[in-house]
Amino acid sequence: MKNFFSLLFLMIVAEISFGQQNEIKPFSIEADYFYGNIIEHNPDISHLITDFPDGFWLSYNRKTYGWNEWEGRYNFPDWGFTFAYQDLKNPFLGENYGLYGHFSWYFLQRYLRVTVGQGVAYASNPYHPDNNYENSAYGSRFLSSTFIKAGFVKENIIDGLGVQLNLGVLHYSNANFKAPNNSTNTFFASAGLSYQFDEINFPARIPVGSWRSSNYAERIHANVVFRTGVNEADVNGLGQYPFYTFSFFADKRINYKSTFQAGVDVYFSYFLIHLIRYRAIAYPNEGLTGDEDYRRVGVFIGHELRFNRVAFVSQLGRYIYRPYEFENIIYNRLGLKRYMFNDNIFAAVTLKAHWAKAEAVEFGLGVRL
Repeated sequence: MKNFFSLLFLMIVAEISFGQQNEIKPFSIEADYFYGNIIEHNPDISHLITDFPDGFWLSYNRKTYGWNEWEGRYNFPDWGFTFAYQDLKNPFLGENYGLYGHFSWYFLQRYLRVTVGQGVAYASNPYHPDNNYENSAYGSRFLSSTFIKAGFVKENIIDGLGVQLNLGVLHYSNANFKAPNNSTNTFFASAGLSYQFDEINFPARIPVGSWRSSNYAERIHANVVFRTGVNEADVNGLGQYPFYTFSFFADKRINYKSTFQAGVDVYFSYFLIHLIRYRAIAYPNEGLTGDEDYRRVGVFIGHELRFNRVAFVSQLGRYIYRPYEFENIIYNRLGLKRYMFNDNIFAAVTLKAHWAKAEAVEFGLGVRL
C-alpha cells in the first residue's frame, strides 16, 4: 500500500516540477489543530467510537503564480506536503501518523480554499487475531488515507502571518488489500496559522492569455488498459489473491481540462473464487454450488480532469455480467494517470469501489491509439 501512495504522489510532483529551473518558488508553512468525531458509517465499528479524536497538521505549500499554463487555468492553486498526527481516543485504534501530497484550490477572491490530500498512514495498533481482534477498522499497519477540508483563509495579514479555519473529513482504510477493512471517517473542525516566506517579493500572477481552452480539443481516441494488483475478501484469513482487469474505451478531449470516456471492463478477480467456495459451505441456505463463474463484465462512462500530462480519473460503471452477485451492481473508479510519449502511453493508479466500499487498488498500463 505504501508503494501505491508513493507512486500517486510522485506522479503529481514529477509533472509539476519538471522543467522549472528558472521558476521562482514561493512557499508557505501552516500548522493546524483539529478536533472531531468518528462517523458511524458501519455498525461493526460502533465499539471503536468512544471519544472525540484530535490531532494536528503540519503543511508545506508551494504557491503558484502562472509560470506554467495549468496554474492560471486553475486560478493559481497551491500544492505541497502535509504531515498529520491523530489520536483516535480508543485503545483498539491507537494513533495514526500520515504523510500526504495535497492540492488546494481558491474561490471567492481567495477567501475560500478547498484542499484535497492523498497519502499513506501508519496505524500504531492494527488488527491482530490474538492481540487486537477488536480493531475491525484497520487490517494492516499501513493504510491509505484521504482528507478533504474547506474553509476560510486569509494569508499575509501582517508580515507574512495568516489564519485558516476549516471543516473536513479524514479517511483511513487499506482499500481491501487485507481484511478486515471497515475503515474510519473523522469529521473535524480545525484552526491554525500560516506563514508566507519572503512575502514582499512574491511575483505578480501571470494571466493565461487569449489562447482558448477549446483549442486543446482532439478527435476520438481508442484506449486499451491492463490493470492488476492484490486484494482479499472481507473474511479474515481467507487470503490475498491477484486480479487482472482489461479495459477498452473511447475518449474525446473537449478542452484543456476535460476528456470524456465510455467503455467496457472485464474482471478476473481470483479472491472471488475462494469467497464463492467459502460461502457455499458456510451459508448453504444461499443456494450457491461453489462453482459459480467469478468473472465479471461492466460498462462505464468517465471523465478526466487534466493537469498538463497528469489527469484525475473518475468513472461510473454497471455490471452487465456477474453470475455471483458481489457487492452492488454499480461500481466506481477514482485515481490518477500520467501520460507519456506524446500521450500515446499512460500509467495509472486507481481505486475501484462499490460506492464507498473499496474493492481494490489497481496498477495500470495503457495505450491510447
